[in-house]
Amino acid sequence: MMKIAQTIDAIRAAREEYGLESVGLVPTMGYLHEGHLELVRRARKENDRVIVTIYVNPKQFGPSEDLSRYPRDMEHDLELLSNENVDTVFAPSDEAMYPADYQTTVIVTQVTQPLEGARRPTHFEGVTTVVTKLFNLCRPTRAYFGQKDAQQVAVLRQMVRDLNFNLEIVVCPTVREKDGLALSSRNKYLTAEQRAAAPALHQSLRAATVLWAQGERNSDTLRAAMLDILSAVPSARVDYVSAANPTTLQEYSDTVAAGQGILFSMAVFFGQTRLIDNVLLPPGAE
Repeated sequence: MMKIAQTIDAIRAAREEYGLESVGLVPTMGYLHEGHLELVRRARKENDRVIVTIYVNPKQFGPSEDLSRYPRDMEHDLELLSNENVDTVFAPSDEAMYPADYQTTVIVTQVTQPLEGARRPTHFEGVTTVVTKLFNLCRPTRAYFGQKDAQQVAVLRQMVRDLNFNLEIVVCPTVREKDGLALSSRNKYLTAEQRAAAPALHQSLRAATVLWAQGERNSDTLRAAMLDILSAVPSARVDYVSAANPTTLQEYSDTVAAGQGILFSMAVFFGQTRLIDNVLLPPGAE
């Protein structure tokens, strides 16, 4: 039977019970969709125990972002996770995670600066802080994240290396709708018109990927291919498009050298809803 832990003592007790068994951790902010469930299934396949966390972390939202309206449906989330045979769900309160005298922040410096970090300057401090706490409490063997949040993956991998966490970061492919739109809890905000237009993100990424496969290595040309598609969508407002080094996340400024990979990524607004997507082509993906 699935346990629900809401306090620090409760999650520590659950983890203690699992002893030396392998533990897969799936951190989420809830309002679960098929993308989350694919992470859970992978964790279930690869570990003796599975812990899923549901916590809308206030520290990774900026003052003008959508913390107060971020979608929540705990009852439905728990039903889904029970059906996936999750062992424990950790769903703490803000008071449990950040008591009144809380003072500590975990900061990764370089890989957090471009892309999302340039536009959401406190976001990754919130992510690395809360994930550090979850790693300490749940002591996972493996932790599961989706490729859709490519920069988050890079940041957490750096943090795990730097702080010597004894765990493996497992990255799972982005799960998409049939029309290519990446699954996201924020998709529920889209109007019917915006939802119909939103697959343009994936279409623009595919256009750049096709050019790359054809041998195009000029980063300006690759970015222009993405922008051409997005600019034809009246309801889309581009925040950024990027053609970056997949390790450092620094933007390529000219021709990509032979043997280097590339991360195509973007953030696009539809009304007040900001969607992100990416395609990673590692070194050797010619």
